[in-house]
Amino acid sequence: MSLEHQVTLFILFVFPFYLLAFTLYIIRAIRGPSIPDTVLAIDALSFDIAAFLALLSIIYRSPILIACTIVLALWVYALDIYVSKYFTHKEMGE
Repeated sequence: MSLEHQVTLFILFVFPFYLLAFTLYIIRAIRGPSIPDTVLAIDALSFDIAAFLALLSIIYRSPILIACTIVLALWVYALDIYVSKYFTHKEMGE
C-alpha cells in the first residue's frame, strides 16, 4: 500500500467527521446564546476549513490551496484579536 493510498484512505475516513463538525459549528454560530459563542463557533469553523483545504491540497497536489489556507488562518487570527480587543476595551483598535 503506497503512501498516497494511505493518505487518501485517511482523508476519506476523516471527511464525515469534518462534515459533522461543520454542521455543529454552523448551528452554534446561528443559535449561539451569546456573541462570544458565535465568535468561537466561527473561529473553529474557519480553522477547520483551513485544515480541510490543506487536506484537499494534498489530494489534488495543488500548492495554491496551501496559500489560501495560510491566508484564511491569518484572517481568523486577526478577527480573534479585534473581537477580543472590542470585548476588553469596547473599541476596535488602532
